[in-house]
Amino acid sequence: MDTATPAVAVALHDGDPASPALAESHEVDARRHGELLLPAVERVLAGAGRKLGELTGVVVGVGPGPYTGLRVGLVTAEVFGMTLGIPVYGVCTLDGIAYAAGRGGLGGDGDIDGPFVVATDARRKEVYWARYEDARTPVTEPAVDRPAALAAQVAGLPAAGAGAELYPDAFPDARPPAHQRAAALAALAAERLATGAELLPPRPLYLRRPDAQVPAAYKAVTPR
Repeated sequence: MDTATPAVAVALHDGDPASPALAESHEVDARRHGELLLPAVERVLAGAGRKLGELTGVVVGVGPGPYTGLRVGLVTAEVFGMTLGIPVYGVCTLDGIAYAAGRGGLGGDGDIDGPFVVATDARRKEVYWARYEDARTPVTEPAVDRPAALAAQVAGLPAAGAGAELYPDAFPDARPPAHQRAAALAALAAERLATGAELLPPRPLYLRRPDAQVPAAYKAVTPR
């Protein structure tokens, strides 16, 4: 599952890297992650004829992403892990989009050959982004920047993600997918687990502080 982009993305996978997802749900609504996620899980399980208790692991996108949406998926994944006694694995959200962008199957929407960029909407006229050598190989750490500041680093490269679509001056060659596809995220995690690669802990990758903060000082109020 992944809620780090405006998409609420859920898929069920059998763990075989060569297999497609058993079922998938994909809804784009940046303001309703909390309302949509659990019904999506139920829908995906029902579509595959499975029950929640049959899960053997949970994969969750850890961002980067906006604070509120991102934590919905992470908290839900952690609750499933604790309740069912199963492992919870984290995968960078940008890695999942890159995997979908560079593959034509297993949940992928694109088929980019060679180096490219993934850029998602970070709001505040910024993008979360990273460069990739191919669908499986990041060459930079995830970062947050204004698109205009990236011109030299992304020049001539195709770009996947909603951030690329929002800022065509910086990313003139935008490619699908715009948002996370959980089937691709699951397939990528299955590949990494099969090769013994270490996945990320299920902890949020925010890259910056949330918009809402506790005031530094409170106004003194005295009784009459």
